[in-house]
Amino acid sequence: MRALVLAGGEGSRLRPITSTNAKQLIPVAGTPILFQAIEAIAQAGITEIGVVIGATGDEVRAAVGDGSRWDLDVTFIPQEAPLGIAHAVMTAEAFLGDEPFLLYLGDNVLMGGVSRFVEEFERSDADAHILLARVPEPEQFGVAMLEGDRVVRLVEKPREPLSDLALVGVYLFRRSILDACRTLAPSWRGEYEITEAIQWLLDSGRQVRAEMVSGYWKDTGRPEDLLEANRMMLAATEPSIVGDVDDPTTVEGPVVVRAGAKVTGSVLRGPVVIGEGSSIERSTIGPDVSIGTGCRVEGSQISDSIVMEDCTIVDVRGLTGSILGRRVEVRRSGGTGARRLIVGDQSRIELD
Repeated sequence: MRALVLAGGEGSRLRPITSTNAKQLIPVAGTPILFQAIEAIAQAGITEIGVVIGATGDEVRAAVGDGSRWDLDVTFIPQEAPLGIAHAVMTAEAFLGDEPFLLYLGDNVLMGGVSRFVEEFERSDADAHILLARVPEPEQFGVAMLEGDRVVRLVEKPREPLSDLALVGVYLFRRSILDACRTLAPSWRGEYEITEAIQWLLDSGRQVRAEMVSGYWKDTGRPEDLLEANRMMLAATEPSIVGDVDDPTTVEGPVVVRAGAKVTGSVLRGPVVIGEGSSIERSTIGPDVSIGTGCRVEGSQISDSIVMEDCTIVDVRGLTGSILGRRVEVRRSGGTGARRLIVGDQSRIELD
């Protein structure tokens, strides 16, 4: 079995963060979302991965490399334009060959991994295995309609509610899905929809299995989704203090301080991750905060936030619910009210 990971989407709903970042490389709990997908694939025993890339392909190539850190063989597959999941599958046909494959959307967070689903699919004779989760806003997703345990219909982002069962961004397929994809025309969204390809399998009498996801899943397409995923992944992180934490610092709950980080005279309220080489002085960090590598935080209070690499935060009180891109600088806050910021790379903000 092979795996196909989609890392070509532009992340328009996450701008300005994605104006200069691949959305799949935004860190959640201190680790890029894409890396979490790759780690899950490696744990499932799959060793050959195709990564579909688009406009941010150079950044993804540089981050993933040759896959050796996961003992994987990685092939990068350029997609001419973001024309949908089914189009990405067709683009990867030469890589997939006749092998069954796991399709994983690179901006999805799925706790618990995929090993069990892979094993069940390999034991079955189904043409497709889809994962489902109940959601409050089904119009934002592809949805499935069931009769008992049987899948009877799939619709991409229905304009009227048909079901609250969203398709999780992880699928298992046999080669027949390529035949299905070749029958498609662009949808009303101008994309080749994987839901329509799976529907073709159903209409052709092929077996499509469905299973509810029992663990946490999130499509991180919006800032609030990223922050929620950050909270959930942080809560599952094992405490580990490798960096330097001085005696006056108070550590509460699960805290990760990575190598080369230094924390002095501060309060760390877990769950918190402090990245490599970061410096925290006279600050209160947490709960639910991930600080990237090479950051400097002084005299500040931060909660429920994602701070990416090489940021500087000085004398900022009550920063919460925020996402800061790389090399962002935020300074001074004369007031005590909470501040919420969604800031792209290399910005500077001064708060009165």
